[in-house]
Formats: sequence, C-alpha cells, structure tokens
Amino acid sequence: MSVIRELHHQLVSKERSAVEITQAYLDQIAVLEPKLHSFLTVTAEQALTQAHQVDARIAAGEELGLLAGIPLALKDNLCTEGIPTTCASKVLEHFVPPYESTVTQRLKAAGAIALGKTNLDEFAMGSSTENSAYQITANPWDIERVPGGSSGGSAAAVAAGECAAALGSDTGGSIRQPASFCGVVGLKPTYGLVSRFGLVAYASSLDQIGPLTRTVEDAAILLGAIAGHDPRDSTSLATAIPDYTQFLKADLKGRRVGLIQETFAAEGIDPAVKGATEKAIQQLQELGAEVQEISCPQFPYGLPTYYLIAPSEASSNLARYDGVKYGTRTNNDNLMTMYTQTRAQGFGAEVKRRIMIGTYALSAGYYDAYYLKAQKVRTLIKQNFEAAFEQVDVLVCPTSPTTAFKAGEKVNDPLSMYLSDLMTIPVNLAGLPGMSLPCGFDEQGLPIGLQLIGNVLREDLLFEVGYAYEQATDWHRRLPAVE
Repeated sequence: MSVIRELHHQLVSKERSAVEITQAYLDQIAVLEPKLHSFLTVTAEQALTQAHQVDARIAAGEELGLLAGIPLALKDNLCTEGIPTTCASKVLEHFVPPYESTVTQRLKAAGAIALGKTNLDEFAMGSSTENSAYQITANPWDIERVPGGSSGGSAAAVAAGECAAALGSDTGGSIRQPASFCGVVGLKPTYGLVSRFGLVAYASSLDQIGPLTRTVEDAAILLGAIAGHDPRDSTSLATAIPDYTQFLKADLKGRRVGLIQETFAAEGIDPAVKGATEKAIQQLQELGAEVQEISCPQFPYGLPTYYLIAPSEASSNLARYDGVKYGTRTNNDNLMTMYTQTRAQGFGAEVKRRIMIGTYALSAGYYDAYYLKAQKVRTLIKQNFEAAFEQVDVLVCPTSPTTAFKAGEKVNDPLSMYLSDLMTIPVNLAGLPGMSLPCGFDEQGLPIGLQLIGNVLREDLLFEVGYAYEQATDWHRRLPAVE
C-alpha cells in the first residue's frame, strides 16, 4: 500500500497525530544518520511546528489533502526560504535563500512537512554522491556502497524510512539511477512539466525535478502536487494536470511495450541486471502487454553527447559564483585574484572538471566541432524515440548497467563513473519522462532497477505499466536492514 495513503488514513482516523508521525521519522533520522549521512540539514523544530498546525486543522474538523502532515525530504539544490541551500558545495556554504522554490511552495501549500535537506553530488554533478563537499552518503542496503547520484541523499532517506518520500532532480539520471541503487521508485517527469523556478541550475535544458518514493502510487500523488504551469519558469508547460492516481490499473491488456535492443548489448552490463530485466519483461507479458524489440541506433551516443551539452550549460550557469553577489568569497585586494581563488577553493574537482570541459567545448574554434555537433546528435536521439513511439506505448530497459558499487571504487576513474548513466541520459536529451522501479536483487542482495520510458507528457502510461508490474511482484515490499 501507498506509504502516503497509509499515513493519511492514520491522520484522518486520529489513530496517530501529525506530531507523532513526524517525531517517529525524526527519531529514525537520529538513529540512522551517523551511518547513512543522507541529510545535510535536519529542520526538526520547523517540522514539528508544521505538524502542530496540521493537528490543529484536524481538531477544527478541516478536510485534509493527501499530503497534509506527510513528512518529506528535499534535495539540497531546491531553494528553501530561511533554510540553508548549499548544493553540497563550499561555494554556497552560508547561502540562505530569501525565497522559496515553486515545488517546495506547492508542497507547503498542500500541508506537507519538510524534515530537512538531503545530500547530493556537488551542484548535482555525479553518480555516487561522493562529490559532496560535506559527506559521503551510504547505501542503506550495504553501507560500504554508494546510493547512486546525484540525488543519493534523497534515495537513501526514502529507502531507509527516514522520510515518507522525497524530491530529487534529474539532469542525466540523477533521480532514476539512485532509485535503482536504493531499491525505490524514482520518476523524472517530461521536461517542463514541473517548474524549475528555485532549482539551482546545472544544465538548464536537461534539469527536471521529480519524486523518489517507496511505491508507484506515492510517486503519482507527489507528482500531482508539484506539476503544473509556472509563469516564473519560461520552459514550464501550460498543460492540464490530471489526477495521476486514476491511471493505476492491475493489468496491461492491449499495451504495447518496446524493449530497447541497444541497452542489452551495452558494454559492461551486469548479467544479474540483464537477467532481472528480462524476467520483468516476461512479467509484463503475463500481465497482458505485447512486447517487441525496438532499435534506437543513436541510444549509445547519448553519453558523449550529454558530456558536451551538460558541461557547456554548467560552465555558463556556474559563472555566477564569483564571490561578488552571494556565496563564499575569498578576500583579496585584487579583483581577478578574488574571482579565481573563490572559484578554486569553492568548487570541488568534479565541478571544475565539468566547467573546463564545457568552457573548452564552447570556445571559439571548437564550438562547431563539439557543442554544435552534440546538439545535432541530440536531435537524432529524439527522432529515434519518436519513431519508437509510433510502434509502442512504453519503452523498457535496465535503469543502470550495474548495481551499487563500493564507495571509492570509481572516484579516480571518471569515465567508468559516467557509464553509470548510460541508460538514463538519452531520456533527458529527448525531454521524455522516465521511471525506475525495483525489479529484483543481485546475488549480493543489492537492488536492481527497471526503467520505463514514455513519450512526451505520457506519465499516465508510466504509472499504468509501473503500477501493474509493482502489484504483481513484491520487490517494493523488501526493506533494507541498516546495520
């Protein structure tokens, strides 16, 4: 059953108060944080104040929405008024936003309770949450392993029961890959469906905010609360938002599912991941779906394309951190030295690497050879998907080529680290919705994720297929026992 629905039932039936529920999650955080390091900031006092307000509404006989009194966690690249937003970077160590992001504003309006801000790879650049300037988050299934990234703190917190659900952001797989590593549901919505106002920018044409939850139904509830047009975001889509929970069905009769051939022939795919995905596809067939193989020939070019476009946009977006307007400043008599030292001391190695790649790709003489060519390949990838969706409703493939790797294993091998996002990146390049949900475990007891990909604004089909699969299996019911 949906965690959110179950907690809502407890609240309205007065079985438990919002304060009791919130305190239970805060207690869980207190017990597990010394091992997991999921949170950068815990806002216990504020959370309990919000819980008291919800209890007062219940006492007054008010009707509550589904999210009222539900304790959530927020990735620390979402601006929260009066609460530090660091992006896990030294550059923003003392930054307290004077305004609220649209998504956090919408959650507040729905009565949801914010427990705190979760750890991430610095400026959301990474696949393991090891690039945080403050701490390394552990995977609840094995604390020696990474939770994935960049939304690793949010995924680990959901998996370990430190919150009912969480928000993350996804630029090249940063919601889906950690969801896969931590055995939870992660949804990256269609580009523009959820407002980016107040999300600290990494790559503006790729970034998208989405939910990390224990069940598909919870993801549907949370997406419904944060989606919708926002005039403050010029890329926000003016589209009607349905009640996504109405698409949750138990069978898939008449649904056409496409298996992306290139992902199964991918280099470095773990046999356990391949096996679990094939079994999941068999299960979809048993639920009534027609399965066929689909070729997306440009799919493998997603990775190099992404690592030109995203760093180029990052080099432009991160130019604002110069020690002048906000954030950390290295004091110096000379303006140019102040700029360079602020950035040299404020940014971590991975952020510097991507800024340099991006600046190089955009520089005179190289723009056409790199950035422009990458944009052309991006169009080809998008066309591959368009052709695929003429034949099928939903595409499936593994979320990540492997299960969670050990902390430190890939730190000195950026290329191997980048390959973690091989299956997720093309979805961002095409602006499509994608969902990862648990589909098994490897021989070490580590979760494996199945990725569903939909056409533009077809989140309804992802919920339909994801829910039917989830109900027919019990992977989502297994919980990690944090040692």
